[in-house]
Formats: sequence, structure tokens, C-alpha cells
Amino acid sequence: MLFLIFTIFTNINSESALCGTFNIKMPQNLNVLRGSCVTIPCSFNARGGFENHLDDSCKAYWSDSSSFISENAKLKPTKEMTGDLTKKDCTTTFNNTRLLQSAKYYFRLECNNPLKFTFTQAGVDISLIAAPPSPTLTPSTLKVKEGASVSLTCSAPAPCWSHPPALTWSPNLGQSQETLQENQDKTKVKTSVMNFNASHLHHGNKISCTAVYQKQDGSPDVTAETSLTPDISLTSFATPLDTPLPVPENSNMTLTCSSNANPAVENYTWYRADGDQETFIRTGISLNIKVSRDKRRFFCKAENEIGVGRSNLTHLDVQLQKNVKPQEEDRTYMSLNRRNVGSSEYDVINTTPK
Repeated sequence: MLFLIFTIFTNINSESALCGTFNIKMPQNLNVLRGSCVTIPCSFNARGGFENHLDDSCKAYWSDSSSFISENAKLKPTKEMTGDLTKKDCTTTFNNTRLLQSAKYYFRLECNNPLKFTFTQAGVDISLIAAPPSPTLTPSTLKVKEGASVSLTCSAPAPCWSHPPALTWSPNLGQSQETLQENQDKTKVKTSVMNFNASHLHHGNKISCTAVYQKQDGSPDVTAETSLTPDISLTSFATPLDTPLPVPENSNMTLTCSSNANPAVENYTWYRADGDQETFIRTGISLNIKVSRDKRRFFCKAENEIGVGRSNLTHLDVQLQKNVKPQEEDRTYMSLNRRNVGSSEYDVINTTPK
């Protein structure tokens, strides 16, 4: 009887006296997707010689009350679900979130020795959610010059370490690399980094990242998406009007220069290409010309605050006019012989065409 009383006295004192001897670390909050699993990162310290009581008999317990023992614990994970308690690792994975509810959970350690303690100094607030949060894009906005090297990072929380979300880019503009990274509070996040060179083709076109979460209860996967619209500052890209059809010589025609520059074009200029020579013609978005056989190659330049862009050469297919010589009049030379003196009738005695 004296031994029983002594044991009860020791356990009671351990709960009150060990507060300064034991401490625990875990995240303050965790968002848990319904139907999925969750891993609670957890570590503790035991000082004052109590670490000597850490052995294979130690078990982990969780509950939404700060005052509980193993018999009334809400969650009783198996050894396969927890870290190595002998190494002060209380990380716990729950594969069935139906056992959880939105509440604050505390950890308790019980061993088959005097070491039995509930860590009330800290708990984790678990929030069950029906849909995952949107991934995070870094940077959140993209404003660069054309040709710049761009690195976009998409990050999505991974509350279930064994089944982290799958990340996909749309459109896929370059090589991407995925990693599972650890935050300062030991929670994990799935990241995907996509590298590409900015092009004027990307300007104003949405780039999105989608996170796909697989559930463990057999229900359909759920997705979350985030996106940005890049603002690509580009040197003016000039394009003259195509003229694929033959153009009659000496006819009048208009060439037009266009550009998708960002910022907008400030000045257009027109040039004629004569061999290796470039002859300035005029400024303006359009050029009115009289088509000539010796003036058939043109190009334009477009300028904005970023720089100057030049178009390709426009080759005019000139339909030349032909010099048609009038046909000579057919002539026939004839020799005539008067039939009788005073007669007005003649006989043809010879014909010579010419």
C-alpha cells in the first residue's frame, strides 16, 4: 500500500513539476483537406535525467483537451504513424482525417515507467477544409523586358507528406523542377520552378499553376489554381504589309508598318534598299509609292522607349509593261498592162508582196 501511494504521488508531481523540464515544438496551425491525410511535425525535449526513460515502451497520444490520459485520448496512433520517440521525434501522421475535427490538439507521451506527461505548453490548431488554398506564385507579378531570363516559382502546402500535391504549368514555357521543401516550423511545401526567356509572344497571355491534391478516402481529386499575366516590355517589332501578288509597274500603292511593341511605338520610319545602301524615305506608319522596276525593296523601322525594331525586306513583285511595236501595214506591189488604148481596164501581170 505504501508503494502504491508513492507511485501516485510521483505521477502527480511529474505533471506539475515537469513543465520546466519538458518543452515541445509543433506548428501553431494546420489546414487539413477533408478526405486526405495529415502529418503533424513534432519534436520535444526531456531534461533533468528524464530522457533516460525514453525507450521502446513509449507511446504517443493526441487529444483536443489539454487534460487527458491514454485511456481517454481521442487519437491513439500506432508506432508506424509516429516518429522515433526515443529520439524525441513525436511527428505523427493521420491517414484518415475522419478521426479529426477542427480543434486544438495536444500531445501526450506515456512510457511503461515514471515518464508520463501531457505537453500543454503548445498545441496545434487543426482546421478541416473542403478545398485547398490557391498556390503561391513568386514573383506575384511579372514585368520584364523581352529576352530577359525569367524564373517563376509555384508553391503549394503539403500537409500530407506521403501524398504531396502535383504541380503543373500552363502553358509550359520551359524546363521545370519540383521539390518538397521544409518550412521553418517543419511543415512542408511542394514547389515547382519554371525557367524561360521572356518573349513578346508571352505578353498579356495568362500563365497559371495548378495544384492537384489526391485524397485517401477514395473521393475525387481536388485542384487549386493561381495565375499571373506577364507584362513584357519589348523592342518594337515592325511588320510591313505583305504584297504577294504582282503589282503593275507605274501603279500607286500604299505600304503600312505595324508593331506589337510594349510600350507603344513612338515613331515609324521607311527606307528603300538599293543593294547594300539604305535610303531614308520618310516617317509615318504608311508609305505611298509609285511602283517602279528599279524601286521594289522596302522596309520600315519602329521605335519606342526600349529601342528600335526593323522589319524584314518587302520585295515588290513588279509586273513590267511591255513595249509593243505596231504591226506594219501589209502592202502588195502590182504590175498592170492596159488592155487597149483608151481603155480603162488593166491586166495584172505581176504581184510582189512586201
